[in-house]
Amino acid sequence: MFSLNVPIAPAVDRLAADLQSKRSGFERVRDRRTLVCKRFGVEDVSGRVASDESGADASAGAPGGPSPPKPDALDALREDLRPLLAGTDPFPVAVTGIDVFDAPASGSGPVLYLTVESDALVRLHRRLCAAYGAIEGIEGDEYVAHVTVARGGDPEPGVVADLVAAEFDPIRWRVHALDLYDPEFREVAASIDL
Repeated sequence: MFSLNVPIAPAVDRLAADLQSKRSGFERVRDRRTLVCKRFGVEDVSGRVASDESGADASAGAPGGPSPPKPDALDALREDLRPLLAGTDPFPVAVTGIDVFDAPASGSGPVLYLTVESDALVRLHRRLCAAYGAIEGIEGDEYVAHVTVARGGDPEPGVVADLVAAEFDPIRWRVHALDLYDPEFREVAASIDL
């Protein structure tokens, strides 16, 4: 699986680090934070991957055939996304608060996150869902742009309430590129300029 992510402003990482001492009781605290625009599986590009020059395994990448190798899927996805993103201008994003998913659609809860406001990001997400489909429960109409800070465990109710009530000046930045992120290797596999 890959995700198309918005690069995070350094001030967002500093805010999350400042919250570190207040996150007691959470099972996992994120040391690398992401703002996901859209998730993609290897199967999302399976019909777009060509066989290698020798013609070996011509069924790889064919609809209903075996999944293509991950590097081939990444190359195909990057090339497929370029025209979809070509008309996208750099856009504003803002982290404006802290909130919690008490019962997340997947994984352990609660999920403490930074709230993100960006109409342009939501429009882009919807355009990508129209092209690739939405992951039920977390994309499409259920999409909430956010940056996860911590999740799981059994934090005291007062800890969560205090974090959600915390106030700070909004952190604003403009997005000029999007990153294809590989969670297996926890790194950016490719960037696409807007």
